[in-house]
Amino acid sequence: MSKVQNLLAGLGGAIALNILHESLKKTGSDMPRVDLLGEEALQKTLQHFGGGIDDDNTLYAATLAGDVVSNSLYYSMIGKGNPDYIWARAVAYGLAGGVGAVTLPKPMGLDEEPVAHSNKTKVLTVSYYLAGALVTAGILAALAKKNQ
Repeated sequence: MSKVQNLLAGLGGAIALNILHESLKKTGSDMPRVDLLGEEALQKTLQHFGGGIDDDNTLYAATLAGDVVSNSLYYSMIGKGNPDYIWARAVAYGLAGGVGAVTLPKPMGLDEEPVAHSNKTKVLTVSYYLAGALVTAGILAALAKKNQ
């Protein structure tokens, strides 16, 4: 796959991940709140450099934009390598991204509660990242079929 195709497929996966998260985040107390984790990470980063975002809507938009960009780049790596293993790479990247989202906040000095509140929250967090990776692989597979 070309770099552009990989990036577009990664963007598709990142958008799918965010639609899933945004659609479900307020449907129950055990739902993952990746947005809150991202907002905290962004604020702490900006504060480290002497800044910050005071407006909640601006913070939300900046975090969402950063999330889409970073996940697009992450998921785009699924298209690198032998196309015969695209689905295996998607599963590996999706699980790694989800497990990282659950296990890395605490060691990074962030509140793990939004993504690790309960076992259900943890499983859903990992599932969201896996779903985004599988969407990416589906787009890449469709592009590969079209290119044949």
